[in-house]
Amino acid sequence: MKIGILTSGGDCAGLNAVMQGFVKTITLSNSKVEIYGIANGYGGLISGEYKVLKPEEFYDILKLGGTILGTSRQSYKKIIQKNENDKAARMKENYKKMGLDVLIILGGQGTHKTAAFLASEGLNIIALPKTIDNDVFGTDFTFGFHTAVSVATECIDRVETTAASHGRIMLVEIMGNKVGWLALYAGIASSADVILIPEIPYNIESVINAAKLAKKQKGYCIIVAAEGAIDKEDALFAQKNRMQKRIENIKMTASNKIAKAIEEKLGVETRVTVPGYIQRGGSPNAYDRVICMQMGSFAAELAKGRKYGVTVALNNGKMTYNSLASIAGKAKSVSLNHEMIRMAKDTGISFGE
Repeated sequence: MKIGILTSGGDCAGLNAVMQGFVKTITLSNSKVEIYGIANGYGGLISGEYKVLKPEEFYDILKLGGTILGTSRQSYKKIIQKNENDKAARMKENYKKMGLDVLIILGGQGTHKTAAFLASEGLNIIALPKTIDNDVFGTDFTFGFHTAVSVATECIDRVETTAASHGRIMLVEIMGNKVGWLALYAGIASSADVILIPEIPYNIESVINAAKLAKKQKGYCIIVAAEGAIDKEDALFAQKNRMQKRIENIKMTASNKIAKAIEEKLGVETRVTVPGYIQRGGSPNAYDRVICMQMGSFAAELAKGRKYGVTVALNNGKMTYNSLASIAGKAKSVSLNHEMIRMAKDTGISFGE
């Protein structure tokens, strides 16, 4: 049995752990399995960058952050375009050159869309859901998400001590351009006063009033804002127009815009902290290590059973799978009536509505 493995899209904690779970499970039951490591995501599948790897090369990588195979982002639209640089044709050609029985793909929402396309083109595909955004449809959690929540929460906790010491209003910008799962969980875990996410457009006056109240009650205020947080005015525009507006005002991020408005209105020192790629890096936490091994091992069982065209999912604490065709192109956003939103509001957290 010949198996290809690639990691695509943005990196996150747990990629190596999933590969360890998969390779150990598949090779311990079949010593004749050949593993082809494909470099740099779909880019390596397009350019033919791959090599046979020994199973032992995957056996002690559970704790390593990043990915030993490397990763890259490839535009779905450019992959499916038929032109002189036909990427899809080259991907299929290299799949056949390797003589693969199945291709294992670790990636997020965009990666899954391409995986579904490749499956529809006749390739045997099994995908696994990774991303710190937790936005892959059909699974309760993606691997890498909980580690990012832990890192973001620690950053917010550390910012809170200086906010309390100086009586400041501190705004922490958390990754999440289109969905707010990471900001929501980290905000609740750090007992933030205000959480701003893309799914709930904020009113700046409401944010200012919430900051004023927190400052009065405890002497400082913590605001957690997803990088894609938008106000009610911008929410009226199409996403394309909002992105263009953001590009034109690159120096004035959403967080800086909010901080400036608060400082001008309340006259209180207001600062912005951006943890950035720290949220992606480092070793996976214990929770992610466990579900990564579970997901990887489950994917191996799917491969042994020749169950293709699917992606692994975690639902109600159990490993299962969804067809790629049923989840491709769908994003899992935070619903306005989600129990986490209700609980946060019940405990006094403002969403700037």
